[in-house]
Amino acid sequence: MPDLVPALPPGYRAGPATADDISAIHRLVSACERELYGRWQTDTGAVAAVLARPGLAPQLDTLLIHDQAGQLAARAWVDRRSEVDVHPRHRGRGLGTVLLDWAEARARQAGSEQIVQTVPDDDTDAVALLRSRGYSPMVTEWLLEFAMPDEPAVPEPPAGITVRPFLSGDEHAAHQLVEDAFDEWQQRRKSYQEWAQHTVERPTFAPAMSALAFNGTQLVGAALSLDLPETGEGYIEEVAVHRDHRNRGIARLLLRHVFRAFHRQGRRTCTLATHSDTGALALYQRVGMTVRHSSTVHRKSLRTT
Repeated sequence: MPDLVPALPPGYRAGPATADDISAIHRLVSACERELYGRWQTDTGAVAAVLARPGLAPQLDTLLIHDQAGQLAARAWVDRRSEVDVHPRHRGRGLGTVLLDWAEARARQAGSEQIVQTVPDDDTDAVALLRSRGYSPMVTEWLLEFAMPDEPAVPEPPAGITVRPFLSGDEHAAHQLVEDAFDEWQQRRKSYQEWAQHTVERPTFAPAMSALAFNGTQLVGAALSLDLPETGEGYIEEVAVHRDHRNRGIARLLLRHVFRAFHRQGRRTCTLATHSDTGALALYQRVGMTVRHSSTVHRKSLRTT
């Protein structure tokens, strides 16, 4: 890996990430989110799930940059996708360019024909940097929010549908439902273990604030939630409805159950993320959610001509 790392500005050193760095990476990403939005969304479980991605080798596919005091100044990882973050105190020193150079070089070394990175639309400097390096927009992502000053009403379920919270033992059925539902737009299916690391095995997974819909004994819908006490908000990680049961109001029903559950736990805002490939933005807006902010997935070809 050292031969891929470009020269760093004086006073900085670089090395790969390990599990011991999860808290420091979380603090770095949170600082970037606070700088941009005045609040943060990331939790340590999301950082840990990245380091555990199937196929990602932290020794080769991650890079951390520390300052002279040993504080984490910037980080990047690459494995089909990539992320680059520079702490607000260390911007304007070329660290973002260094990490982009490294990420592209590592992706080429690994045999990738393209590299993909998601950047908040409000981060105009980062967007300009990517565009200047040949990245083009591909997909729009939105973070939506639902304000709950009062307890949300829950509609009556469609005929034959019952709803209950997520219980121990529901994990594999939920995984099957989600992956089947997401097959229409996702590039690959997640194994149970990869999916679980992002959902039911996260420390912030909130089964009591997650909702499952059944038609008899068949699981036909799921809304899986995270409770983020540091932000004071609820977060819906995934919403899925079986293909044969769509357009019956099941997604709206599940969302309302989750909103009410979070409200009863003292949360007054609930958020979720979606992107343009899913076609779900209009559904969430009809439920009463509004866009808090947007990001764009950028892609660059690494093919040599």
